[in-house]
Amino acid sequence: MTLWQIILLASVLVLGIKVLGYLVPPRVLEAPRAARTAELTTVALLSALVVVQTVGDGQGVVVDARLAALGVAAALFALRVPFILVIVAAAATAAGLRALGWG
Repeated sequence: MTLWQIILLASVLVLGIKVLGYLVPPRVLEAPRAARTAELTTVALLSALVVVQTVGDGQGVVVDARLAALGVAAALFALRVPFILVIVAAAATAAGLRALGWG
């Protein structure tokens, strides 16, 4: 099986899963347990993506300016600072640490 055949097969499977999602009765999705599971799954996947992109480097783990910037962003979010200020502060933290030669 070639790479393009695998990509096409995966695309068809993903489309099939998406179509199956539309066939689920609304009463199933409105159940409290299903709604809570969907919410928590979304948060868990996004958190995993953030961690992998922050500390991942190929097969290894890297601690650099991105991790410090993420810590600053988390602290500012906990203080309920507006989103744009969180982004600016995290970017400034990463830029400052990189300018100092860290990461």
